[in-house]
Amino acid sequence: MVPHPRLPLVAALSSQRPAVHVWDRGAAALRELGIVGAESSDYGDDDWRQSDRTPAVAWHPNRPLLLISGEDGVVQWSEAGLAEPDGVPPGTRYRSMAFSPDGETVWASPSSGGGDDAWERSDVLDLATGTVTSGPPWDSGVASHPAGGLVATLCSDQGATLGLFASIATETTPAGMRVLSRALILDADGYEAPVFSADGRHLAIRGNAYESSLAVFAFPTLDRVLATTLVDPTPGYPYPPEWCEQMRSWSRHNIAFGGQPGALWVGTPAGTLLEIDLDDETASEHDVLAGSPVTALCVTANGELVVANRAGELVVLSVLTEPTGTHTIDTEASRATVTAFLAATSVAPDEGDLWDHVVTTDGTRAWTPDDLTAVTTATTADPGWLQLRAAINNARGTDGQLHT
Repeated sequence: MVPHPRLPLVAALSSQRPAVHVWDRGAAALRELGIVGAESSDYGDDDWRQSDRTPAVAWHPNRPLLLISGEDGVVQWSEAGLAEPDGVPPGTRYRSMAFSPDGETVWASPSSGGGDDAWERSDVLDLATGTVTSGPPWDSGVASHPAGGLVATLCSDQGATLGLFASIATETTPAGMRVLSRALILDADGYEAPVFSADGRHLAIRGNAYESSLAVFAFPTLDRVLATTLVDPTPGYPYPPEWCEQMRSWSRHNIAFGGQPGALWVGTPAGTLLEIDLDDETASEHDVLAGSPVTALCVTANGELVVANRAGELVVLSVLTEPTGTHTIDTEASRATVTAFLAATSVAPDEGDLWDHVVTTDGTRAWTPDDLTAVTTATTADPGWLQLRAAINNARGTDGQLHT
């Protein structure tokens, strides 16, 4: 489920077929406004085929307007009906989309230019003129910091994924991402879109393709404050069927930050909700839809939780806040964290390999590009990406080429 950032609207992707349901929370109860793709065929049992057919959606930051990239290209939904969006090439299919903060530009990935390097570029679409220019590589969605001026996204690779941060080029048209030279480094690939907390002090990332992991980083320090695996990893391949079933039982869309700062909500296969207080380092469990696994979870613009389960139920929950006011959002402090983060880094060059220009951290220590080139030892206790990097460096000859 994808909530509108300012309006009481939610886009919910069907688990049965590539369809998108649009719900309104403005009245006393949820009201369905429309379905896009209801006539499409079922996904079936092919997980890989499902990922190829899953629609990408993006809400306009201010208007009740939703872009949906489906099997036949990009369409625009509003309460007036479906239309072809201005500025989007007809028939273009994207795997990820996001509006710029001003709503005048759409960022989309991979590049519509195609080719073997399509994932090494993105499209920047000027909706007013229809101009399409090239942007930096990114995937897996874009999360805007609530104070503005900064977004987070991912640049995925099977060996390691970069958690990228970018400032917004507001002085140019169309507005583009300016990737910064400070980044997270994550093991493997296959992550979901990053999620900022309501006050911008935390960033959560759910993934990956091989582990049902959950990591939370403090912002702007990028210190890791939570790292857990929801299903115990099973080494080796092929993976046993019971382990695969456990992986599937934990939805990959089961986390959301509540309106109360520091509170991370996690939906479970038992249908309960875990409330994790990152400040107090405590957790409590709430019986909400007990008995049916949580399949999706989000927080609306007014701070309400929307929970979906495998039985097809959709529930809206209002979360009581503490009367003491100890967990209030300090807007000025939130803006200050973005300012401090931007001041402590710089814009990475547009050309060349990103890995050559970013200082990375896994939340516990940092690596410069030279550090990554020099590492030749790693133990089984180290992250998989670091073990792989050491093995590759050891296999390189004095000419810099890999030798087997």
